[in-house]
Amino acid sequence: MQQDTKADIVVIGAGIVGISAALELQKRGKQVLVLDREGIGAGASKGNAGAFAFTDIVPLATPGIMRKAPKWLLDPLGPLSVPPAYALNIAPWMLRFWRASCRDHYAASLSAQAALMDYCRAALERQIKDVDGEALMQRDGQLQLFEGEAEFRASLPTWDLRRDHGIPFDLLDSLDAIAEIQPGLDHRFTHAGFTPTWMNTVDPALWTSHLAAKFTARGGRVEIAGVTSLTPTEAGVRLTTASGEVSANQVIVAAGAWSHQLAKTLGDHIPLETERGYNTTLPKGAFDLRTHLTFGGHGFVVTRINDGVRVGGAVELGGLKLAPNYKRADTLLAKAGRFLPKLNLEGGKQWMGFRPSLPDSLPVIDRTARAPQVLYAFGHGHLGLTQSAGTAELIADLAIDRKLALDVTPYASTRF
Repeated sequence: MQQDTKADIVVIGAGIVGISAALELQKRGKQVLVLDREGIGAGASKGNAGAFAFTDIVPLATPGIMRKAPKWLLDPLGPLSVPPAYALNIAPWMLRFWRASCRDHYAASLSAQAALMDYCRAALERQIKDVDGEALMQRDGQLQLFEGEAEFRASLPTWDLRRDHGIPFDLLDSLDAIAEIQPGLDHRFTHAGFTPTWMNTVDPALWTSHLAAKFTARGGRVEIAGVTSLTPTEAGVRLTTASGEVSANQVIVAAGAWSHQLAKTLGDHIPLETERGYNTTLPKGAFDLRTHLTFGGHGFVVTRINDGVRVGGAVELGGLKLAPNYKRADTLLAKAGRFLPKLNLEGGKQWMGFRPSLPDSLPVIDRTARAPQVLYAFGHGHLGLTQSAGTAELIADLAIDRKLALDVTPYASTRF
């Protein structure tokens, strides 16, 4: 990148949210430069489960969750954990998480999440059509599995919530009904819920690259540069990077788990933490997987990626600097082997990615009052792929002062 580069709009972040935002801004007639510290889809957009989880409207911070949290947090290989070395760092975030689990805050977050999901589902279909992307989609539904009637009945309130928000599903209470959708499961899974409208991409890295290729073919630019600070100017914003400065009329911060560091240079203190997600991708032929499988009681999923099988999930709140604990990936893979007895566990490739998470499970989609020429589009947690197309439309409309199709007040950067 040449020093003193000038641009109309700079998007910081070449992950799925940033690239989608760049495409939408381009459609609105803007000249867009995307900057990323590593390159296209190099972070969480590269190795996630590939799911568009529009049915997941329930926030992580649910009423009563803090009674379960101590047991989870003390298990270093459990579905939700905090490494001891990071416990003090995470304490302020956990306090906000507890507040978000109070019934009134939870109800507001649930409503806002459902509204955003509904909008994002329609936005994704528009995006797929715009970039000729149907060949990269899998419309195979999702099977959420339960071990026994007690676990199934405990889940019924969440199915009621989905029904209230118009999400179609079928509840299954026999092994034969489950096997008709996905054979080869251990018989401990006696009940399930099937959501037929659930969809996945064949490969999240390939989908992000496909969008980036459309963006560059239409005249957009993507360059590698780590942005370290933002400074408002009379003419717009000055971005400082290791290889020089960039001037822009507007900036979109979509840098995932690193976004709060840039917001801080403007004086905005946003409680963003990092859900470190682990997975193992098994090669083609590992298992005859016919739908996306969710093992909610164990905090992980099994999904089809490029005819291979990806086993991953769980939440480790461990920040950006601690070394990965791949024993978590080993644990998930071992469980998958027990739950899918015919799964071939050989030849897997492990991965860990940083998912940007806010205490109420909602993203930030906002124009910052401290520098109105800077807009925020980050904090989607494990729903970045799911909400990318909708977030892109909303942030692009914010940037050009077009009337929004969805009220973005619940996603304000000042709500904390």
